[in-house]
Amino acid sequence: MNKNVYSLVLSENVVAEIDRLAYARHTNRSNLINRILAEYVSYTTPEMRTDSIFDALESFASATAGFRPAERPSPTMLRICSALEYKYNPNVRYSVEIYRHPGDSLGELKVSLRTQNSALMLYMVSFFRLWARIEQANRPAGESAVAEGKFIKELVFPGQRLDAADAEALAGAINGYIKAFDSAMKAFFCCADSPAEAAEQVERIYREYRYGAEIPL
Repeated sequence: MNKNVYSLVLSENVVAEIDRLAYARHTNRSNLINRILAEYVSYTTPEMRTDSIFDALESFASATAGFRPAERPSPTMLRICSALEYKYNPNVRYSVEIYRHPGDSLGELKVSLRTQNSALMLYMVSFFRLWARIEQANRPAGESAVAEGKFIKELVFPGQRLDAADAEALAGAINGYIKAFDSAMKAFFCCADSPAEAAEQVERIYREYRYGAEIPL
């Protein structure tokens, strides 16, 4: 959907309230006015669709033990955190980005660990690579990779028309993937000193997720 510049004559008091509300919602004046007008004419903008997915993801995360919504760094990104019970309980950060104009993929998920401990980081990268290998062996719809100490997952929904798909269903699928990933990660660290057992646990959790999810990613 293209955007153009239009001239509008508005009351100063109305603009002041729009600016106040835009600040509270972490957006800008133009985006908020665009949303208000779209709601009035019953039109769903890409921004509204993204907000709906993020709202649902935040609800899922808040209802899941061990997870907490962290922030929305931008209108197209949401971060969710999970504490890793291993040496100082560092935060694992799940960053979900939704593309404004999705093609075959809705967006991407990036997983990173906030730590200065090099040994801990090596363990985490080992887990990322293990999960990616298991995932690719099962031919998922979206590609995954490990780069610069992060795990990156393409969010692809086979058979779904992304512009018409239910936001809560999309959020539920992303949430299910994150929960499985987080569970496997914590199982890996519990068995970190036994690589064979750790790999077995991670593969078991992945298979349970893959064959139990309504929309596996």
